[in-house]
Amino acid sequence: MPPTVLVVDDDAKVVATIVRYLEHGSMTAITATNGVDALARAREHRPDLIVLDRMLPELDGMSVCRILRAESSVPIIMLTARAAEHERLEGLDLGADDYVVKPFSPRELVARVRAVLRRGAGSAAAPNAAIRVGDLELDAAHHEVRLRGDALSLTATEFKLLAIFARAPGRVFSRTELMEQLFGWDYEGTDRGVDAHIKNLRRKIEMDAAKPEIIETVIGVGYRLSRAGVEPSDARTR
Repeated sequence: MPPTVLVVDDDAKVVATIVRYLEHGSMTAITATNGVDALARAREHRPDLIVLDRMLPELDGMSVCRILRAESSVPIIMLTARAAEHERLEGLDLGADDYVVKPFSPRELVARVRAVLRRGAGSAAAPNAAIRVGDLELDAAHHEVRLRGDALSLTATEFKLLAIFARAPGRVFSRTELMEQLFGWDYEGTDRGVDAHIKNLRRKIEMDAAKPEIIETVIGVGYRLSRAGVEPSDARTR
């Protein structure tokens, strides 16, 4: 069944162009032209991914992203006409998986959509077995993460990021390495985006995100998964 993408933008020409390219790429597209309709359509149709413009009437895209992220882990790609780095990172801080700056190539956007969908479908970076770090368990086979037995709702990017770390506990990954594994070697975004995803992931898995014990920062180098308490866990016994 082809993936369904919700396209949200108040510019009819932009929407028509994105829809045409998505459908040419064998995807199903549904649309909304304001933030209120975007929330209604997302809740009704449960799309596989949302392309969401930052500037929308009735309810802006940042607010839509914040509300959706509180309700689900649906992948979100933000569209923004603002090129300043801190403004782009604001969307990632809210839980968006990626962003594209206007004007953009429709082919590039479709490639980004495919890449984010692949993260959600499963990752070559995922470990072969379930991994437990203290009270945290990553079960790649079932695409689940549990903290003290409770399932966590991670975005596709957050799950893949955790899977990258779980593949090699204790190994330090630079921001460049993480960016390449998350987005591909030809990704043109800033490596500060990795920091935003790390911050969001820590909020969900750490007892105290300000004093992380699972994903450690190695100053001047990058990040690593703590080896303390790491053990394999047989997911088949659950």
